[in-house]
Amino acid sequence: MKKQRQFCPYCGGRIGKKKEDHVLRDCCSSCQSYFYDNPLPVVSAIVEESRQILLVKRDRPPFKGYWCLPTGFAETGENIESAALRELYEETGLKGRISRFLDVDSYKSRFYGDLLFLTFVVQRTGGKLSAGDDSAQARFWPIDDTPHLAFRSNRRALSAYIRSKKDYWAVMDSIDRASGRTPGPSANELTTRLIKVLIKNKEIIIRHWIDEMTGNPSTFEYHQSAHKRLHTICDKVISQLILWLGDIFETARIKNFYLKLGHERRNSGFSLSGVLSALSLIRKHIWDTALLKGSLQKSVDLYMSFELQRRMTIYFDLATFYITQGFEKEK
Repeated sequence: MKKQRQFCPYCGGRIGKKKEDHVLRDCCSSCQSYFYDNPLPVVSAIVEESRQILLVKRDRPPFKGYWCLPTGFAETGENIESAALRELYEETGLKGRISRFLDVDSYKSRFYGDLLFLTFVVQRTGGKLSAGDDSAQARFWPIDDTPHLAFRSNRRALSAYIRSKKDYWAVMDSIDRASGRTPGPSANELTTRLIKVLIKNKEIIIRHWIDEMTGNPSTFEYHQSAHKRLHTICDKVISQLILWLGDIFETARIKNFYLKLGHERRNSGFSLSGVLSALSLIRKHIWDTALLKGSLQKSVDLYMSFELQRRMTIYFDLATFYITQGFEKEK
């Protein structure tokens, strides 16, 4: 249980309660010094390998004997990302690097008071798996068979992570179930590489697209559009392409999406040329990024580039056709 203040560290007076800015705070009855209770930062790491999640079994209260993500308090003066990697190493023996920030959650603990949980996705880079001082065990659990986690914030973050990977895993499963070969590398190998390139670089593609959209003369109608809205549009287009490459996104869904998009853009006063230009710029930045990351140094990269060009041509031809049809629909 978190201990309450009793005496002022400045003058020794007894601590009472007094409102400041409409908030009831600890206040010294003698010198009138206020004391502020801010949330303590807690860091957690999600390390996933082959759809298995790294968990540790707690060796001390609270929730002794329960499993959780590698979790601990950030130290004063410590970079928050460094704190996550330090806790990971201390509790599991593994080294890693931050892939991305995943989730933030507020939590009230009867032991520590208000906490602020920050969860990062971490890629393992080295180390040997072993339980640390605060852990009874450390092991990987199948993503669909994890035990009940000690902290609500851990459960929330893990659920968010699973949602973020759902489409990617579905694509990978589809590829694994597929069969057939093309000259050179297998079709599955090419598709897998294409999808990985697009997923890994999606945010880069979106950022470059938005930069050009807000300055290109052919898309002047979008120059004042909110970046958040543009991000959503581009993200949907790329996500659909990824799912389509994995053969789990039917042509009918592409048709419905772009018919609706074309109709909405017409009703919002956009020109067809501007909408098609925006779509062509998405295609351009996907292609540019794929070529840059693939580097075309091996024959397999040439095969991958030809395959991406072929599949993208079909996808964006469909998109262009159905956007135009959407524009032609009566209001």
